[in-house]
Amino acid sequence: MDRFLIITNREKDTDFLVTKRIVAYIEKAGKAATLSSVSSVKDEGDAVIVPEAIECAIVLGGDGTIIQAANDLMTHDIPILGVNLGTLGFLAEIEEQNALEALDRLFRDDYRIENRIMMEGDVLCGNGQGSLQAKKPGYALNDVVITRKGFSRIINLGIYVNDELVDNFLGDGVIISTPTGSTAYNLSAGGPIIMPQASVMVITPICPHSLSPRSVVVSAEDTIKVVVGKSKKTQEAEAIANFDGKQVIDLGTDDSVVIKKAKYNTKLIKLNRTGIYEILRSKLGNNGD
Repeated sequence: MDRFLIITNREKDTDFLVTKRIVAYIEKAGKAATLSSVSSVKDEGDAVIVPEAIECAIVLGGDGTIIQAANDLMTHDIPILGVNLGTLGFLAEIEEQNALEALDRLFRDDYRIENRIMMEGDVLCGNGQGSLQAKKPGYALNDVVITRKGFSRIINLGIYVNDELVDNFLGDGVIISTPTGSTAYNLSAGGPIIMPQASVMVITPICPHSLSPRSVVVSAEDTIKVVVGKSKKTQEAEAIANFDGKQVIDLGTDDSVVIKKAKYNTKLIKLNRTGIYEILRSKLGNNGD
């Protein structure tokens, strides 16, 4: 690899000390580095501009920065190497102190690429009668979350897979997760951990008002539809659809979100031989166990 795009979360590397060290190391090796920066909250001015012939994006930050970069770069088919400047860092391949050693391996093409599925979702008004977002669907590497809006009452959701009703339930919402996102909100809500290379999607209720709802795992080739219903006969539902924590769309009664596997993948560069189970023990295990 010879041409790199450096994407830095300016709230994690406030003085760009880590960024400058990486850029200097790349240029000293006779390679090219282009710098971009983003904030934790996506602004219009945060658009990532990708020069031609970029071979790799090096993302400095936490998982949120990597997820944002994955969405920004998905149409460019550029592999991503995550450098962890955050806390848990499930998606980041290396820690800050190992960054220069990782660059040496990239220079000599000593790496492998892991493909992660993404999801896309369309928001439909009136249970399919017209589209609110037909020209600009939402995309997600981690998850699509449909939840009640603000402090509103619980919402009634109908969950369909390939137009077959799975369940109707009352609660705070539902998470539709990729395997990549299974260790995020899905895990906190009691959902299962899915191996990253699996081609599936996970449906996990959020605080359901029932003893029966559980997570459902479906094929990535399936189509999931979530329909917002009335909680009571006299109440209009207020909900939101949230794509990877960035793109938020308001929903009302009879609106629906149709989710399927996107035509784009995220390519993550892997340098370590560390397995997913070791990562889970390291990131989530109890100290001393």
